[in-house]
Amino acid sequence: MDVDWGWITDHLGALAERTGQHLYLAGIAVAIGFAISFLLAIAAIRRRVVYPPIAAVAGLVYTIPSLALFAALVSITGISIVTAEVPLILYTFVILIRNIVAGFDSVSPDVIEAADGMGYTRNQRLLRVELPLAIPLIVAGLRVASVSTIGLVTITGTLGDRFGGLGFFIFEGISRDFTTEMLFGAVPSILLALVIDLLFTRVQAAATPWTRRRAVLTPEGSEVPV
Repeated sequence: MDVDWGWITDHLGALAERTGQHLYLAGIAVAIGFAISFLLAIAAIRRRVVYPPIAAVAGLVYTIPSLALFAALVSITGISIVTAEVPLILYTFVILIRNIVAGFDSVSPDVIEAADGMGYTRNQRLLRVELPLAIPLIVAGLRVASVSTIGLVTITGTLGDRFGGLGFFIFEGISRDFTTEMLFGAVPSILLALVIDLLFTRVQAAATPWTRRRAVLTPEGSEVPV
């Protein structure tokens, strides 16, 4: 496999631009997807009858091939930011809604009962008790959704120059049968996903310090969990 290093050197500026575009598209999708998922999750935990239809819609969206969804939207909204973002937001929603609901469901009923006994209102209990305890699963969902979205943004390369992100290089390389350009988009996409995954791992650890195992040393030098 021959790599044209001269071509790579000449296009480093374009790489920086495409990487920024890639992160922009992914960031918007995750932010909007999280906002929608969080609001619907709150509605679902307060009125359980709401969750089955939401889960059914999420399951339906998951069955739609991403490339087919992009193609269908092009016929409706053209080559636009809406066409690029709607599928990304929908697939982010599919991942996040389940994790957010699962996070709140993981809170022990005894904890909720204790909060009620202390006179917390429903909103106070949600923000001060349930949400902090649900954070591990919520952040885990954000981690998966972010990494998945970074990968999915490469599909927007089918939309051309304006909304292609790093995927633009991949599809251009395929159309030109130019391996260097394909790798120029693929390798940074993989590295970007790995960096985002590592970042969220650190965020999850920082946001949930109580989940880390604590230990003390015995006089014999062995660790005992506390």
